Amino acid sequence: MAALNATFACIVFLLLLFSSTNNCEAKCFKSIISFGDSLTDTGNLIHLSENSNYKQQQIVQCGSLPYGETFFHRPTGRCSDGRLVIDFLAESLGLPLVPPYIGRKNVGSRNFREGVNFAVAGATALNHSLLEELGIYNPQTNVSLGTQLRWFKEMLSSLCQSSSECKDFLKSSLILFGEIGGNDYNFPLLGGMPIQMVQSMVPLVINNIGQIINEVIELGAETLIVPGNLPLGCLPAYLDRFMSTNKNDYYDPNTGCINWLNEFSEYHNVMLQVELNRLQQLHPHATIIYGDYYNALMQLYLSPQKYGFKSAIVACCGGKGPYQVDISTQCGDSSANVCDDPSTFVSWDGIHSTETAYKWMAQSLISGPFAIPHINELCTFKVYTT
Repeated sequence: MAALNATFACIVFLLLLFSSTNNCEAKCFKSIISFGDSLTDTGNLIHLSENSNYKQQQIVQCGSLPYGETFFHRPTGRCSDGRLVIDFLAESLGLPLVPPYIGRKNVGSRNFREGVNFAVAGATALNHSLLEELGIYNPQTNVSLGTQLRWFKEMLSSLCQSSSECKDFLKSSLILFGEIGGNDYNFPLLGGMPIQMVQSMVPLVINNIGQIINEVIELGAETLIVPGNLPLGCLPAYLDRFMSTNKNDYYDPNTGCINWLNEFSEYHNVMLQVELNRLQQLHPHATIIYGDYYNALMQLYLSPQKYGFKSAIVACCGGKGPYQVDISTQCGDSSANVCDDPSTFVSWDGIHSTETAYKWMAQSLISGPFAIPHINELCTFKVYTT
């Protein structure tokens, strides 16, 4: 599967590069509109705990210390010790940090003129009822990408007086579309579902993501960043769950990551890029950017010391074991272990990254080779030097 994925990836790269070349006109953005899951949530899941219409954990893991300790010095609902990729993108554009939709929507739509975030920790691309038909249960929330699209439409109806006004607003907005889809795989894989069954879901996940991107473009969006999935085989939660004594073909000798899980992530990402190319051909006026989170993070896994990390595949915050995660102890529990310096770790809690790693990912999207086309060709971004 790895060889096939590599071939597809090369083809998709060339297609995306070719199809996007004429769309890279210089433009700046007046707001950021975001969809996604815990990689992007800036507080929606916490606010949903006050609404009985949405299922969520009784205690929201990311809503307690040490989450938020590094930058905000308090929990904000971000699943990290500090800022996320979306925060660094906003700061780079000179925009305020993007507020969550839930909890702010009753204050007044004017608050969303410079950005709004619909991402919810635990959200899936597929509707929860479809996942349950497949035997997959989400313990965190019943919010899906479809739910976020509905919120997006509600926001537009309160913000704009006409279709043309909404299109003008969206034309000047940068749309961050995920990462989304990871939880559709996390719940079944970590729950023990065979990889063959989970892999059969990929076309469903990709098709749903594509349909909703298409609808957002038809409503007026013109510039979208769509990140791919992470290298699952490098995440401490997966390394702990699928630990093996087979060292030869099971683990990558250069990273210590699990090969078959990373091959699965690459398969999703290849299929996503094929879909983005189809959408780009369908909407030549739009600029659809593939955000290569996989390879951006892989640089850190391959050479952690080069980038100032002492550990890439061990969690900063969690339980015991070789990867500092275990099923009985979560980051945020009173019994959890927390490292002294999160900036020297890539992984924060076994699934999510540290602020330092997210900063690297944001920099890689803005000025590095991990966005096609490069985002800094579209607008002037502040470049971080520290």
